[in-house]
Amino acid sequence: MLLLGIESSCDETAAAVVRDGREVLSSVVHSQIASHRPYGGVVPEIASREHVGAFPVVAAGAVERAGVSWADLDAIAVTHGPGLVSSLLIGLSGARALGQVLGKPVWGVNHIEAHLAGMFLDPAAPDPADACPLLALMVSGGHSCLVEMDRVGGYRMLGQTLDDAAGECLDKGANLLGLGYPGGPAIERAAQGGDPAFVHFPRGLEHAKNRTTGNGLAIEMCLSFSGLKTSLLYHLKNHPDDRERHPADLAASYQEAVMDSLATRAERALSATGARTLACVGGVAKNAVLRGKLETLARRHAAALLLTPLAYCTDNAAMVAAAAGLRALAGLDNPPAVEADPSLPLVEEE
Repeated sequence: MLLLGIESSCDETAAAVVRDGREVLSSVVHSQIASHRPYGGVVPEIASREHVGAFPVVAAGAVERAGVSWADLDAIAVTHGPGLVSSLLIGLSGARALGQVLGKPVWGVNHIEAHLAGMFLDPAAPDPADACPLLALMVSGGHSCLVEMDRVGGYRMLGQTLDDAAGECLDKGANLLGLGYPGGPAIERAAQGGDPAFVHFPRGLEHAKNRTTGNGLAIEMCLSFSGLKTSLLYHLKNHPDDRERHPADLAASYQEAVMDSLATRAERALSATGARTLACVGGVAKNAVLRGKLETLARRHAAALLLTPLAYCTDNAAMVAAAAGLRALAGLDNPPAVEADPSLPLVEEE
């Protein structure tokens, strides 16, 4: 099965050709970081305008680099949610136009499910059936959650952030520290050689337990990062010299608070589920500190560790095609890409 994947949920315009949900023949990504850097975050109007200009070049480039023809494609898979609706609409419109011209089906893919499929793009990764039951920590600029996966298409949400996502928290922290955008890589660079114990920033919901959220999730599995950002703000106000005298220590302490929060919740979920595999997906999964913590955690619980290849951690279209391909090969239907849903859930609430 040869699929063309298309991704435009935020600020990357991407297209890729993937065979049988695992073999990446091409992956083309147009990044907009330079356009959004002056604003310290993604500006939806700028993002959608750039998607319009980049889409034809990116889609044609993916097919050309894959060494296939348009007629060779079996279907087109496109992200239809969640994400920025103005960005989603560009990719969705382009995919549907291609499908109409080529006479190919156009399937809608959930962005979070695509990230979960991305971990299987490593040729050394096991088959999904062998990796499951699996616990996945999904961490990116827009999403932070813990997902139990018992098979392709079989997911249960265990916990999620109650406010900021981890990547958003890193962006805001980097802005306060004057490190630039995007915040995750900037803080990781600035933290080199710093003391992560210099300041003990709050982990958020550290002592919360025996309660559930409005949608029934256990509070001890959930995350909160808004207090961490506020704590850094007040620390800088009360200790203004630290910005100049201890920049690496501040960055390392802030990074440690984010990654420790994620690892702690992952350990709670791993203990509760007894999953055979611990996985991490999303843009923040590139962070070396987080990867080290998860390696230690997996060893402690005798679980296999499955990390998304670095090339497919941030938004890309190979993971979109992979998600649709894995579903098809598992005998599951892929929904038609009819409309964009900026709040599309991974798991429908009962």
